Amino acid sequence: MSKRLKSAAHRLQLEIRICRLVLKDSRTSGPAKLALWLALAHALSPMNLVPDFFPLLGQVDDLIIVPMLLLAALKLIPKEVIEDCRMQATMADETSQPPLSTGNIREKRGENGGG
Repeated sequence: MSKRLKSAAHRLQLEIRICRLVLKDSRTSGPAKLALWLALAHALSPMNLVPDFFPLLGQVDDLIIVPMLLLAALKLIPKEVIEDCRMQATMADETSQPPLSTGNIREKRGENGGG
């Protein structure tokens, strides 16, 4: 189970990186950028458009609104942009170094004579 969770977290991190690249790309249209920003804002916002005290509807609004906004954005973004951004994010992911452990940081400080 832990391996699946790590894999899902890694995939989510990669997809977020792709979204950031798509938002920065000049080939992405304004409406597509707006849909992506709205999806991110709604997913991260503590406030709901439909209050939670409405049975069922209040709890599932995130499961409906966010995917609809993401699908709308994906339809508006040229496939070449998504492919280019996916390739850039994947290449950056493959070339990135694993984070340093605290032991490695201590060793580097000792080597440099600082502390």
